[in-house]
Formats: sequence, C-alpha cells, structure tokens
Amino acid sequence: MYIGSYQLSNNLIVAPMAGVTDRPFRSLCKYFGAGHAVSEMMTADKTLRMSKKSLYRANFDGELAPISAQIAGSDPEQLAEAARYQVANGAQIVDINMGCPAKKVCNKLAGSALLQDEDLVARILDTVVAAVDVPVTLKTRLGFLNGHENILRVAKRAEQAGIAALALHGRTREDMYLNTARYELIKQVKETIHIPLIANGDIDSPEKAKYVLDYTGADAIMIGRAAQGRPWIFREIAHYLKTGEHLAAPDIAEVKDVLLGHLAELYQFYGEYSGCRIARKHIAWYTKGLRSSNEFRQSMYKVESTVDQAKVVEAYFDQLLDQGQRMSDVQVEQVNLLEIK
Repeated sequence: MYIGSYQLSNNLIVAPMAGVTDRPFRSLCKYFGAGHAVSEMMTADKTLRMSKKSLYRANFDGELAPISAQIAGSDPEQLAEAARYQVANGAQIVDINMGCPAKKVCNKLAGSALLQDEDLVARILDTVVAAVDVPVTLKTRLGFLNGHENILRVAKRAEQAGIAALALHGRTREDMYLNTARYELIKQVKETIHIPLIANGDIDSPEKAKYVLDYTGADAIMIGRAAQGRPWIFREIAHYLKTGEHLAAPDIAEVKDVLLGHLAELYQFYGEYSGCRIARKHIAWYTKGLRSSNEFRQSMYKVESTVDQAKVVEAYFDQLLDQGQRMSDVQVEQVNLLEIK
C-alpha cells in the first residue's frame, strides 16, 4: 500500500490514540510488524502547541519512516500552520483528526464534531492539503449522529481535496466506542472512492482482520485498543494473513521482557516523574487477565519511582513463571483505568 509516494511494508497500521501512541509505543508496534503508525494528535492551537505534553507528541527522533503526525483543531488556517510545523519537525505525512469522540475535543468543534459542518470540513481539507508538500491523510467516523451518517459525502469531498488516504472508524460520534463497528458503510465508501481506504474499529484478532479486509475491500486495517498491552497482535495478524495459520501466543517470559523493555523506553522518554505515572496504564494492559493481576495492580499503583516500579513488575512476572502461568490461560478481564492515578 502507498500513502502518496511512501510504500508501507504491509497494510497493518497503528491507530492514533491520545495518551497512548507516543514514540515508544509506535516503535514497539513497528518492531512487532506494524507497517505504519500515526502519532497521537497535536492541537493546532499555537498557544498550546509548545506545552510539555505537545512537545512529547512531536518527538519523532529515531522513528522508522514514514513518520505520520496527526493534527487536531477546527480553524483551517491554524490547522495549516500546524501541518507546516509538523513537516518542519520531521513529519513525512500529516493526518487530520476528524474522528476523536472525546467530549473535551468535540466541545471545541474539533475531532468528530467537525462532521456536523461539511462546509467547514471542506475548507479544512482544502487549506491543509494546499499548505504542505507532503501527503495529507484523514481519520474520521461515519458521521456525528446515528441516522445522519454523511461519510459518503465527506469521503468524496476528501478525495476531491487531494487527501492521500482515508482511515475510517466504523462508528458515529454518538456511538463513542459502544455498539459494534459497521463495516457495511466502510465497504460502501471503498466502492465510492479511488484513494486508499483504511478500515478501523473492533479489529482485535487475526480472524477479524482477515474478515474486515475481505468484506470491506479496504486497502489496510488500523488497530488501536486491541494493541494496548498486546503489541504482538501485529505479528500475529501478519502471520495469519500470510499463511492462514495461527502463531502461538507469546509465553510469559517474552511478555515480561517486552514489558520491561517498554518501561525502560517510557522512563527514558518521559523522565522519572511522568515516566512512572504514564507507565501505569501500560502495565495494567499487559497484565490484565493474568493470575492475581488485580491485586498486583492495586499494589503497583502506589509505587512512586521508576526503579521500584520496574522491580515490582519483574517480581510479579517471576512469580507467574514459578507458578507455571501461560498466556493461553489468560482470562478476559476489564481493567478500570480510572483507578490509575
């Protein structure tokens, strides 16, 4: 698959997720076989762009090409300026966020709230595409409200504006992440436009990945929440699409090594204070369903230093290895991230 002149190594893409797809996470997913990754969104508001959080989001040092930076906002000129800033910062592809359903984003008429104003959508697309000489992609949803899906019009307008590829989450903003992704509309969009289409939503297994690709005719799939604490899902899907066979689940020793390596990257990237706190949600995702994981997490959340945090994680996994825990024994478990301080 190509995005502009950039050929991806495969058609498996890491979805942009605020607070998740930082450089360490993107690099890890690419290591496990993702052909492409999009950064978490950066605000187009210049007054906020130089915040510490935004600067982390704009850090692409050492990342495998092509580098894709997502921007979010509602003012066409501000978004154009943000696109130019990202290109000057090393981005080779700019992605426009019209899909985020978060209240704090939609309240500013950004993210998926933009789908309520198709004239504004058109102005944003035209202005950003004209502002930079790199491919511009669009991430969006089926529409704002159920029963008022306007993705077919938006997709056609995006193609007319020169958007290089369209990533489509199969829900409306009203759905948030509830209900199930609707692949029929994604299929209709694919049949309507001639630019690459990337299908997104509820793709959480090799079988689901193949089904979505086959059913929608999409050029690629985008995986978000299913990769949280499970970056090897890209390796599993790539193998299944190539061979029709399943890879064995990683053993506990490999999960331990992957997690400790991920923590080391987070600590180096964010520093002591933020690194320890940002790591907590990742540890929660990696350990969900494992033996006594809830008790472990409640204790882990109280640890205040990176050194101690890594030690308690290592000790927990060593205990699992001593008990003969296998990943095939993992039970489905919901992790309440509201517990994470």
